[in-house]
Formats: sequence, C-alpha cells, structure tokens
Amino acid sequence: MHIPDGYLSPQTYLPLYGITIGFWSLSLRKMKRELSTKHVPYLAMASAFSFLIMMFNVPVPGGTTGHAVGAGIIALLLGPWTAVIAVSVSLMIQALVFGDGGITSLGANCFNMAVVMPFVSYWVFRFVKGNAAGGARLSVAAFLSGYVGLSVAAVFTGIEFGIQPLIAHGPGGRPLYAPYPLSVALPAMALEHMLLFSIVEGIITVLLFRYFVKHEPDMIYALTMGHNVAKQPGGDTGAVNAGRLEK
Repeated sequence: MHIPDGYLSPQTYLPLYGITIGFWSLSLRKMKRELSTKHVPYLAMASAFSFLIMMFNVPVPGGTTGHAVGAGIIALLLGPWTAVIAVSVSLMIQALVFGDGGITSLGANCFNMAVVMPFVSYWVFRFVKGNAAGGARLSVAAFLSGYVGLSVAAVFTGIEFGIQPLIAHGPGGRPLYAPYPLSVALPAMALEHMLLFSIVEGIITVLLFRYFVKHEPDMIYALTMGHNVAKQPGGDTGAVNAGRLEK
C-alpha cells in the first residue's frame, strides 16, 4: 500500500496532502482532550508496532506493496484520532529513512492508511459490536474492523492509481504517472488485500484485542469512550469504571 514517487500526479497528491494535514491538526487537538497520561507510552508503542508490521512488504502489481498496517487495533485501543498520529509517524519514518513510500505521495499514504483505515475500522467495530458487552460478538467485531479497514484503504489506493490515466496524460493519451486504468488498478489492489493481507490484519486485530480485553479492559477506547468517561485529575480525559468484560 506504500505508493512510491512518480505514480500520483500533483492533481492527486497535493489535495491529499491538504486533507491529511487537516486530519493531523484535528488529531493533535483531540489527543490532548481524549488521551490519558497513562496512555502516552502506548502511543509510542503503537507507532512502533505499526512501523514493524508494515516492514513486511509483499510486492503487488501496479508499483506498490501489500501488508498489514495495525491501524485497526490502534484505533480500537487508543481511538481513531490517536491512530492517525501513530500510523502517520511510522509512515514518515519509513518514507524519510527507509525509502518505503515516496515523499510526494506521503500525504496519500497517510490518508489511506492513517486516516481512512482507523476510522473505518473503529466504526465497523462499533456497528458490529452493537450493545454486546463480551463474548464472541466482540471478537467478530474486532476481526471485521481490521479486515474491512484495510480492504477499504486498499480500495482508496486502487482508485488513486486508476484515475491517473484519466487526469494526467500526454499527447495521444499516454499516461504520465500510474499507467493502469481503474479496471486494472482497483481489482489488483482490492482483491489481493481482501484475499490475503486483510485477513492477516483481521487476525492480528482480534488476537491483540482479546489480550487487552482479558488484561486491561479499561484502556480499550472503543469499549469505554462515549459510555463511562470522566475528567481525570490534571486535565486528562480517561475511561473509568469500565467494568468487567465477559470472556
């Protein structure tokens, strides 16, 4: 899913930079209100985890790669706004230090994996979970949050590739950037993720989610935010009285 330089036109990557910068600004403000002091170390660990899991890249047709991201579980544990920053930091390090993903396409990569995926994963979980307080439904919701989140992010990436021949071409219609039309780019990105990488993402998400349900249920943002939230001493916002979750 890391898009390299030279595959997206300025008509695509400049607006995506603008949108992503807007989300970064909002995320930093949200984090000040919603992230408890005790969760700050988890933010660093979440970014490191995302960085590590994305380093296992498998090349896929179209000039990009397929891999798990970890944005789904970060969104469930720390909230989608925090996930925006955690995943974006790992993507920046990969692009600037390891050359994994381009500089011009950094905004697009962050939009796909650090904006689209966390919010889709979070709301899929909330929708599937419903009013369930425990049991198998939570595990299903966690798996689908990772699976659907990565699949939707892959669809966005495929669309960004596929529109390039339409919006940026030279004399005679020759594509100047990504050469594959939507009919090729979209299935290539979507199917390979839905059949492999999204399954891996879903498994990682549900396994880590179950671990935190068992050991630290009160820190799971997706289970506590909007229900039992109180202002902590010192101005921190955190979840309290989450209660014991059924296993």
